[in-house]
This record gives sequence, structure tokens and C-alpha cells, in this order.
Amino acid sequence: MTPTDTPENTLNFPTSAAPTSDSLDSDSPTSAAPDGPPVMLALHQTALGGPEVLRLTELPRPVPGPGEILVAVHAAGLNPTDFKHRALTIFLPPPPLTLGWDVSGTVVETGIGVTLFRPGDEVFGMLPYPYGAGSHAEYVTGPTRAFAAKPAGIDHVQAAALPLAALTAWQALVETADLRAGQRVLIHAAAGGVGHLAVQLAKERGAQVTGTASAPKHDFLRKLGADVCVDHRSEDFADTDERYDVVLDALGGQTATRSVGVLRPGGVLVSLLPGAEDTRAAAEKAQVRAVFLLVEHDRSGMRAIAELVDRGRLRAHVSATFPLAEGARAHIQGETGRTTGKLVITVR
Repeated sequence: MTPTDTPENTLNFPTSAAPTSDSLDSDSPTSAAPDGPPVMLALHQTALGGPEVLRLTELPRPVPGPGEILVAVHAAGLNPTDFKHRALTIFLPPPPLTLGWDVSGTVVETGIGVTLFRPGDEVFGMLPYPYGAGSHAEYVTGPTRAFAAKPAGIDHVQAAALPLAALTAWQALVETADLRAGQRVLIHAAAGGVGHLAVQLAKERGAQVTGTASAPKHDFLRKLGADVCVDHRSEDFADTDERYDVVLDALGGQTATRSVGVLRPGGVLVSLLPGAEDTRAAAEKAQVRAVFLLVEHDRSGMRAIAELVDRGRLRAHVSATFPLAEGARAHIQGETGRTTGKLVITVR
């Protein structure tokens, strides 16, 4: 699907600065006003609310501090957390703010003490979550160790789709649950951003994978390696004699609580959203571990993900891209909850 396939394509979202071909479609830095500091365009907001609060705005270009790099953004992924932080005060302070944690681009400048990268290097990574947001812009700064070298075999769009979602799946399945060969894992929302990468990681670990998704997405999941697919619209995932070693829950609420019942004693439930109040009590009674995971930036995890990409064992599915100037439309599409894989904002 392309942005023009959506019914919202006739909407006109306000901008504070009109994008130019030089600023959005090339690798050249945004020019500064005469005798003024360098500037850039960013998808910025000064109030909480719907997608209409996002405005293409001219802002000062950031300067890398000690241990940081300045990255010219080529592409930046979108995640559900972007939609939530746009509308609500959750972790970040109130606006003004620029969202975005996923980034793939080229190093422009390095701060004091940086040894891992130099200008011209292609990198991808996740800015520190939650307080490091800002990748939905032409330039962004971040700590060096939030980044890794971009895999040479994929483009910036593919690379930008990976960091937050892939790190979440990695930290949930590998580091938290210690998923091993021969174990059984249930992945809720398996065709989504985290889910479709988790399916691939679980298969790489040698696990047997069951994924929940609507029936039209089952062929997609099977191509990723899922062994069993459950239609969440017509089937009850808990109506089974199957017992899993691990459940990865991206839905929260009662889904988390009910997932306790399909775990074997000693199993692990990793939720990406807070569960219902009775989840922990149910887990204790069933003798399983139930945890809530908040993803962290991690250079070693990014390097492990890059290595899997290089070996052809992990790939993000990008269902649509949007230029920076149309970021509001990307939010509209993302909030339908029907995206397969990831949406990506393109900058250069």
C-alpha cells in the first residue's frame, strides 16, 4: 500500500516550513539562514492530540555532545509508541517535542571522545527509550553505543524498520525468556512490527512457533516460518491442550492474564504492555514467570540483529513508506492497527 491508497489522501495537514527537494530528497545538509546556525526540518508538535498536531517545522540542527554522533537521517521507523506519545503524556515531558526512536542514516559529525564511528559511516539504531526521541527529522543526535554499522545488504528503509521492534523481540525472547531449540512459543499479534520479527528470531533459535493474527495474514506468517497460525477473530488461543514454554504478548490486558493458562509450569510470559491487575496473581498460582518488558537501547543487541540480517535470517517487512512531509498520514495509517510489519518515514 502506498500513502495515496488511504482514504485520508485528500486531507491537508499544516506545515510550518515547506519542504524542498534539497532538504528531503538529497544527502546535502539543510542550509542555514545567512550568518545563522544550521537548521533542519522535523516532524514536530507543540500540543498533544491527533495526527493533525504534527507539523513540518524548521528547527535548529542538533550538535553532538560528548560520546554522541550527529546522524543525517535517511529513514526512520514508526512504532505504536509514537502514536501514543503523540496523543498522551506517558514518559516524555509535554510538548514541544519531536518523536521517533528508530533511525538509519549517515554519520555527519562526532562528539568528543567518540571512537567507534567517523563521518561517512552508515549506521542504524534505536535512540535511548523513552527519553531519546527525535529521529523524525533530517538530523538527530544520539549516544554512539545506541548505534551499530548498517548491514550492507539492506537499504536505509529496511534498516530503519528494525531497531526498536527487533530489539524488543530480541530482549524478550533471547535475553528474558532464554528461548531454546525445541521449546514452544506463542506470539500474539505475530504479523505486527514486533511480532513478525519475533517469529523469525524464534525460528532461528530452533523453537516451535504459534502465532495469532487475522486469517488473511496467515500465509505471511507461514512464509516467515510459523508452524501454527491462530485466527484471533474466530478462534480462542486459550482453547487448546497445547502448553507453551514462552508467550510473547504485545496486546496486554486480559490477553496477558489468559496467556498464563497456556504456559507450562516454569514457563515465561513476556508482556510488552501492562497486563490486567490479576495477571501476576494468576502467574504465581500457575507457577510461571510473568514480566513486563520496556525495550532498552543496546549496541550488542543491534550488532546481533545486524549479524542475523547479514546471514539472511532476519528481515523487516515494510508495508508502506511516507516522506517526512506526510508523517501525519503515516500516523493515521498506523493507528488503524492493521499494518503488517512496519511503516517507515523516508527523509533522504
